[in-house]
This record gives sequence, structure tokens and C-alpha cells, in this order.
Amino acid sequence: MSEADRWSTLSAQEVPFRMLLLIDDDPHTATFVKQVFEPHGVTVRVAKDGGQAQSSFVMHKPDLVVLDLILPGESGFEICERLKHTNDTVPVLALTAIEMEDSRVLADRVGVDAYLTKPVSPEALVVAAGDVVKRVWRRVHQLDEPESDGERVRFTCHCGKKFKVSPAHRGKSMTCPQCGEPLVVPKR
Repeated sequence: MSEADRWSTLSAQEVPFRMLLLIDDDPHTATFVKQVFEPHGVTVRVAKDGGQAQSSFVMHKPDLVVLDLILPGESGFEICERLKHTNDTVPVLALTAIEMEDSRVLADRVGVDAYLTKPVSPEALVVAAGDVVKRVWRRVHQLDEPESDGERVRFTCHCGKKFKVSPAHRGKSMTCPQCGEPLVVPKR
């Protein structure tokens, strides 16, 4: 499939938001994110550091924040934590070059709702952004019915350790306490 074909099929996909705040100091990433989302009618605002991010977050009230974790001055982790203290109903998607499991765990701890590593395809970015916006909206509006203990998420690590966790942890990262392997709680 040619590059032009990829972009034309991408524009046919629906996105459930209209205002995106990108926090990234890399002009190439900013151009890429704009090329991906602007054809969908999404306004993309760019902030290059924590101060610009906080101002834009408060003034423009984005529907989604896409955040790099490596930034000048203040880290993306610190920025995310501050934004979540301001308004925890806005989903945050980390788009970063950091592939370490410790980074995912810390990102989850400070409030990141989804985590993608660079480079990422336009399709994967659109799907992840749409999914996280819908998931956070459902959580905020309490549309997910509480599930009984019988409906908890059950899965097994490669070492044989069995887990039974709350459905709220679907898609989240964790570490097996028995073997130390990184795990992701199954989404279904």
C-alpha cells in the first residue's frame, strides 16, 4: 500500500474528539500528529514545555492530551501529574521513545491513560487515541457497570502464576511478583 493510500484510508476513520493538545518539543512529531488528526477535523495545539502545556490545557480545554515523556526542563511524568490534578477527566496518551517497563509503570502511576512508543503508524495512533478517549469518557460518566467478583479478569503469567484482577485494570501494565516478567492485563 502506498503512503498516499494509507493516508486516504485513515481519513475515513472517525475520531471521537475535536481538540487535541500535543506536548512535545520535536517539530517532526508535531507535524506528524497534525497530519494524522487535522484531516479528521481535530484542532491540534502544540506546547513545547510544561509552562506552555499548563496554559494551553487551562485555556483551550482539550479533549485529549498526547504527551512525550522526554521534555526540556520538566519531564512528561511531572506534567501529566500536574494536568491530572487540574482535571482528571481529560485522557492522556503518552507517545514516547521510552520502551522500558519501569517507564510504563511510572506513567500509569501519574495518570497516563494509554502508552505508545515511537515510531508509531498513523493508524495505530488514531485507534489508540479514539480508544482512550472513549474509555475515559465511559469511566467518567460511569457507563461501565460494576462487575461482580465472578466477572473479574483472569489470566496467567508464563511462569504459571495465576491472576484475578478488577476489570478497571484492563490494558494496564504490571509486573509478575513471582518471576518479575512485565505483563499487560488482557482487555477482554
